[in-house]
Amino acid sequence: MDYDFKTKLAAERERVEDLFEYEGCKVGRGTYGHVYKAKRKDGKDEKEYALKQIEGTGISMSACREIALLRELKHPNVIALQKVFLSHSDRKVWLLFDYAEHDLWHIIKFHRASKANKKPMQLPRGMVKSLLYQILDGIHYLHANWVLHRDLKPANILVMGEGPERGRVKIADMGFARLFNSPLKPLADLDPVVVTFWYRAPELLLGARHYTKAIDIWAIGCIFAELLTSEPIFHCRQEDIKTSNPFHHDQLDRIFSVMGFPADKDWEDIRKMPEYPTLQKDFRRTTYANSSLIKYMEKHKVKPDSKVFLLLQKLLTMDPTKRITSEQALQDPYFLEDPLPTTDVFAGCQIPYPKREFLNEDEPEEKTEKNQTQQHQQTTGQTQAQNQQQTTAQQAPSQQSSTQTNGTAGATGATTGGGLQHGQDQGPPNKKPRIGPSGASSGTGVLQSEYQVSTFYIASFKRKEVVIMMVIIYSMLLIPSTNPWCRPKPKGNFSCQQVLKPDMSCVSSVP
Repeated sequence: MDYDFKTKLAAERERVEDLFEYEGCKVGRGTYGHVYKAKRKDGKDEKEYALKQIEGTGISMSACREIALLRELKHPNVIALQKVFLSHSDRKVWLLFDYAEHDLWHIIKFHRASKANKKPMQLPRGMVKSLLYQILDGIHYLHANWVLHRDLKPANILVMGEGPERGRVKIADMGFARLFNSPLKPLADLDPVVVTFWYRAPELLLGARHYTKAIDIWAIGCIFAELLTSEPIFHCRQEDIKTSNPFHHDQLDRIFSVMGFPADKDWEDIRKMPEYPTLQKDFRRTTYANSSLIKYMEKHKVKPDSKVFLLLQKLLTMDPTKRITSEQALQDPYFLEDPLPTTDVFAGCQIPYPKREFLNEDEPEEKTEKNQTQQHQQTTGQTQAQNQQQTTAQQAPSQQSSTQTNGTAGATGATTGGGLQHGQDQGPPNKKPRIGPSGASSGTGVLQSEYQVSTFYIASFKRKEVVIMMVIIYSMLLIPSTNPWCRPKPKGNFSCQQVLKPDMSCVSSVP
């Protein structure tokens, strides 16, 4: 490359640190990098942005997938990618998004903590309906464009704070999203099963290889139930998670404990599931004879003849072929009765939820998924511990101070959430919290160590992956038409073919 051209190019490159003020404003930390709250230095607008720095060097396959999809997907309920920055000095990748002040994980945690402190504050029914409608609307758009999200959970459902998009839902984290065609390819052959355990559909746990968009619908049903009860419906403690085997006994046991064991007439194809022999060996139908979704929701004061329950039942149908679609769900009678869903989920009220707090740069690195699971378990454990301590306190007044201490810890956890990272709650003293299932740590082990790729270099390969990538790159050089980075951007309406051809026009290079 000509020296003068290189000098001119370097002078024209935009540097993240020159454009945005973000130092000391870290609001998120996870497996794939850090998230900062940022503002423009030039003062062209007062808008707040989220700067996501990808961990490691180069562009991972997960980041490439997220960039390619988000550049093509345009919907009010899908997070908007504004720009991509590539740094040549330290080989870091920065993604610029609209900033969302809240997410469902923090919102649900706020209400769960209020229950733990004996000051229950239910999520308003109108807010629940608006949240669900916008989630379904965003997922319907993805599914209509042949995209599976595959990792829906409360932490990935963002909600905009004060501003022009107040109360707007934004579906985020497209790192696990995939295109699918008809007939479906066995995605399980390509990469490990994903979706956080608590929100994972039963067909995935039974080893389904041709899974469909129904897995996203199941996850939405789990989120819906959690909004109604302030508790994860299929939570379970798991300490030994083997990602190579999709079958997970504890998670299936929890699903059956709530839903009951599926009858043959309710799920005819269950016998065709790869893990069905293991299911027969480990489970007995009679164990769950008294379990049903009706009984579970009645405990949380949701009537079985209500429209809210009937929709939940359709979303949590065990047989994926009978599970309702996003399009059908949007037309459900539940959304036609008062209060009607609104574009602002906080409509008519002040936002009671605290803003994200900045994280200390010196704090040790934590995994977002593990921490999320840990806090679910800790908050639930605090509620149970409180009930036991209050009962004991009536018999032994000397234990009252212990009960008050736990109550304070629960309140602190509700009001000091650290943004996308989810700050750690205060657990019982001298006792390590048990870490349960997680998406990033349990279901995506291969993706975490996946080779890092950029247009300029390849780094951190395993030996086998080096050989595979050398063959791919060599073939791309020999046959230019097979190189997706060299193809012109297709014109016309959005299609799944366009998603496969990433548009890199948004990429700015940083020296």
